[in-house]
Amino acid sequence: MFDNLTDRLSSTLKTIKGQGRLTETNIKDTLREVRMALLEADVALPVVTEFIERVREGALGQQVQTSLTPGQAMIKLVQSELIKVMGEENEGLNLKANPPAVILMAGLQGAGKTTTAAKLGRFLKEKHKKKVGVVSADIYRPAAIKQLQTLADDLSLDFFASDASQKPIDIVNNALDAAKKKFLDVLIVDTAGRLHIDDEMMGEIKALHAAIDPVETLFVVDSMTGQDAANTAKAFHDALPLTGVILTKADGDARGGAALSIRHITGKPIKFIGVGEKTDALEPFYPDRVASRILGMGDVLGLIEEIEQKIDKQKAEKLAKKIQKGKTFDLEDLREQLLQMQSMGGVGSLMEKLPGMNQVPQGMKDKVNDKELARQIAVINSMTMQERRYPDLIKGNRKKRIAVGCGQELQDVNRVLKQHKMMEKMMKRFKKGNMANMMRGMQSNMRGMRM
Repeated sequence: MFDNLTDRLSSTLKTIKGQGRLTETNIKDTLREVRMALLEADVALPVVTEFIERVREGALGQQVQTSLTPGQAMIKLVQSELIKVMGEENEGLNLKANPPAVILMAGLQGAGKTTTAAKLGRFLKEKHKKKVGVVSADIYRPAAIKQLQTLADDLSLDFFASDASQKPIDIVNNALDAAKKKFLDVLIVDTAGRLHIDDEMMGEIKALHAAIDPVETLFVVDSMTGQDAANTAKAFHDALPLTGVILTKADGDARGGAALSIRHITGKPIKFIGVGEKTDALEPFYPDRVASRILGMGDVLGLIEEIEQKIDKQKAEKLAKKIQKGKTFDLEDLREQLLQMQSMGGVGSLMEKLPGMNQVPQGMKDKVNDKELARQIAVINSMTMQERRYPDLIKGNRKKRIAVGCGQELQDVNRVLKQHKMMEKMMKRFKKGNMANMMRGMQSNMRGMRM
């Protein structure tokens, strides 16, 4: 997400770094480029106009701190305004109600409401230890009811059945009664969408909202629709008392205009952002972290949280003890590391959160992809356990057998073996406890691997 905007802003802000001080002339030139970058990212014009004006006032009105260069000062200003535009801080769900707390999902057809309802249920169950139920009031698409049931079964959420012959209000009231009997904490209601906004749709969802009085009314919107996403959100906001927004399909949006426009236009916070198709690909929306990613500074806090949540701590501790005892880092260990990386959303997800990745040439980024990760795992899976434990056994005929076994080329097998050797050297430095040695080793290994 934000790839295009990150590239444009990074190259624009670089030009002011070499200036001795901030002047009206160099600020004007920089802001012209920033304005174009935001417009190309499909940010709504009123948002861009106000954003540029506030950065200009800040740049001309402030005394640049002695510890900051003009370039750093401008980046700090732009970052601060990006955070303000997107809402200052993450606003969580308000679930303070007599259980079950009802969450109503609203939005157009195709925005991803049904999948997002299941993702949100999983998030509340795993992160907040809530007992969650889901129900579909979409009587126009029986497939949506079936889809929600399948997802609920996979995630062990309580599903309340419904069918097209029932009225939406009756469906939800029946689900509410059943949820109370089961002592559920939260009931998530998926509603019908349309291909466009119409009076019938709005009338139906307004009547449903009035009947069940949800504690949260979340507007689910496809981030790839850009400015249209913000305009649609405003139409729903005018019809319903929205409490927040969930942006979906953010992983497929290289522009990011919706994220920068919605808060300004609706006045409602973006509470969550969907970053993939899997049911765990829903993240709380942190404006400060997103602003850092837009400016190519990465999201180290997000990366640490992801590692904390998804890394198998027992396996990590076992490997650390093994290395400290002087035992060899073998191919089975490498396989475990690759599988852990895959479980965290793959290489692309990790790279997005690393600082400075916008400065890595696109050609190099393209070479580091999740297909390569899967290929490396397949190569190691094709080896016997003895070969994984003792990589020096792998010579000519064994290499050919491994390549045939996983459907890869001989050079793919050689590449994995070479990568293992580099990792093994790095682990030996780690064993010695010399962090400086280890860092130097990592740098030389990265150069050797050519990313």
